[in-house]
Amino acid sequence: MLPMTSKRYIALLRGINVGRAKRVAMADLRKLVGDLGYRDVRSILNSGNVVFSADELAPQQAASSIEEMLVLKLGVVARVFVLASDELAEIVADNPLVSVATDQSRLLTFILADPVARTLVAPLCEQDWGPGALALGQRAAYVWCPEGVLESAAAAALGRQLGDATTSRNWATLCKLHALCTAAA
Repeated sequence: MLPMTSKRYIALLRGINVGRAKRVAMADLRKLVGDLGYRDVRSILNSGNVVFSADELAPQQAASSIEEMLVLKLGVVARVFVLASDELAEIVADNPLVSVATDQSRLLTFILADPVARTLVAPLCEQDWGPGALALGQRAAYVWCPEGVLESAAAAALGRQLGDATTSRNWATLCKLHALCTAAA
């Protein structure tokens, strides 16, 4: 059982293991995160998703520490986003496109790094992205890509607008991360 002050966190690494660039073995990533003093480190898939336990921490500070260690230990430069498990739960609960999407692998969630990113996305939500859709939540933008992620003009527009101020995960992956956070450590 976790100490009362322990909490679950999620680290999302941007651009890891996409194509041949920035290859990172998940065992190496888990070790790196564990070496930083975080506990019960788990990863899912091969895409830079790590769930861990820690006493209360500042997510941005944890992200910076992981980014630094990625460079020092693995020679990989990647933007890292860290969310507390309750923040991830809010992102999951806030998705207005869940009832529209018929394929979880084609429903993307773009994590927004800060409130400025949210203001950059708002004008895009006013456009018609049919047959897809784009919606804005408090901490994320959601994109339904019925014709495929690579064919989605909305996803491409978000990527251009936000650059490395976001990372995206499909809905199936985000739900797996959420389940891992809520599972007993």
